Amino acid sequence: MALLADVRLLLRKVKDLRCLTPRRNRVKEKWAATRVKHPPTSLALQHFDATYNVQLGQLWPSVRCALLSERKYGALFNNFSQDAVLADLEAQGCRDFIRDMDTEGRRAPPVDTEHQQLPPLWLGPDIRCLVFPRGDITRFKPARPDTYGLLGYYLMDAASVLPCLALDVQEGHNVLDLCAAPGGKTLALLQTQSIGFFCVNDMSVSRTLRLRKVLHSYVPKQFLIEDKLRVTSFDGTKWGDIERNTFDRVLVDVPCTTDRHSVMEDDNNIFNKSRTAERRRLPQLQLELLMAGIEAACPGGEIVYSTCTLSQIQNVSVVEQAICLAQENHGIHLQVVDLQPLTHMFRKTFHFAPDLHIGEMVVPHLAANFGPIYMCKLRRLT
Repeated sequence: MALLADVRLLLRKVKDLRCLTPRRNRVKEKWAATRVKHPPTSLALQHFDATYNVQLGQLWPSVRCALLSERKYGALFNNFSQDAVLADLEAQGCRDFIRDMDTEGRRAPPVDTEHQQLPPLWLGPDIRCLVFPRGDITRFKPARPDTYGLLGYYLMDAASVLPCLALDVQEGHNVLDLCAAPGGKTLALLQTQSIGFFCVNDMSVSRTLRLRKVLHSYVPKQFLIEDKLRVTSFDGTKWGDIERNTFDRVLVDVPCTTDRHSVMEDDNNIFNKSRTAERRRLPQLQLELLMAGIEAACPGGEIVYSTCTLSQIQNVSVVEQAICLAQENHGIHLQVVDLQPLTHMFRKTFHFAPDLHIGEMVVPHLAANFGPIYMCKLRRLT
């Protein structure tokens, strides 16, 4: 009888223990059956290991490590804000990387007639972007509205400002931002306050709504009037049929594989198996958008093509195809503008890929974890 009582007590304790066991452990098999075996982030990293290891060689392991680490941000200062935000950021140890440039980078290299490269750009003083020093991963605090309800700065990858600087907007220019959402580059270009007419477009209606919210959070209403700023949601690939030979400057910041997001976030990931066809079509879409931007520029106008991917197929190859197609199909002759002076100016802040024969590229680096950003500037001659 004593043995039977001991057995009953032991069974009661086992039952009590099962009640205390977390439910998730009791349904572990069900969880395992529903878990995604190959999440998009894993597929993206496998793809990048296969392609970028060949493309970047010995540089890839360090870039890979940086891509998988927390990225750095820059604070795009809002010239329209009335608060003393700039002084506060500088007191925290931030510096404006645009003013803190390597002055030797201002010297222009000789014109390379063989590769049809032109003299470098001139940088205006109106765009300001503050960053913490190299190796400092301090996070920025969210911006607060001033007395007029405008936010003092916009957080973005500081390398994303470089295509805006490369665009070299001058007083009175007509400017087209063909793929503008979510709005960081648009906001950077507005900081110059020198654009004559600014057309801001994105083919996604939902993304355009987000863009409008950004503009209303940072820009006074008097700068958002229709005759100065036009926001549209047209198919950017058809822009050459809408407005041809019109704009002095065109920014074509195309959709891409968005490498850093692809290896860090499963949500809205282009490497999701359901989006395979969309991802494979990206280079063709990018080419069509760049061609539309080239057609939209006036003779003598300039076009900046940019992505946030390391992919040679989406970067250099797209530009090379566009240069050939523009001449063969439209009689448009283009020249590549040398952006090496820009990379020299900002080599204290960013890590640039070596030896690109067309364009320049910021590659992620643990001490300067910005990018990736690829950019190429073209000047339309005819």
